[in-house]
Amino acid sequence: MAFAYMIFRLFQRKYTIGVVGVVFNKFGEVLIVEHVFHPKHPWGLPGGWLEHSETPSETIIRELREELTLTVETGPVLLMEFTNRNHLDIAFLCNAKSEIGNISKELLGYQWIKPETLPRIRFFHKRAIQQALSFNELNGIDL
Repeated sequence: MAFAYMIFRLFQRKYTIGVVGVVFNKFGEVLIVEHVFHPKHPWGLPGGWLEHSETPSETIIRELREELTLTVETGPVLLMEFTNRNHLDIAFLCNAKSEIGNISKELLGYQWIKPETLPRIRFFHKRAIQQALSFNELNGIDL
């Protein structure tokens, strides 16, 4: 039985999972960051890759703490889709519980920006922001 399981695991598909957070401030601006390792689309939502034995909501909490010294509470999943053949992206609506502190070496900077004036960002990130705006509108959440 153990041999059959090893064979099954060998041929089972492997995926990576990325998690991003959509965070708004009290002025209705969304948080975007400039990533060191994303030369094609340097600006985008903050986030990172899921680590072993970690839930997606734990991932975004950890990533925002590590990259921006920002404490957040996760809200609903806004969007989830395969953005590459073997890569799943998940976007959460997040509620900031602290101010941004020091930023990590993975980032060049950050900005709070009006959603209608976003720079060129990945399509998944743009759609996640649109989903967050729709969610907030449907639920009567004023930013």
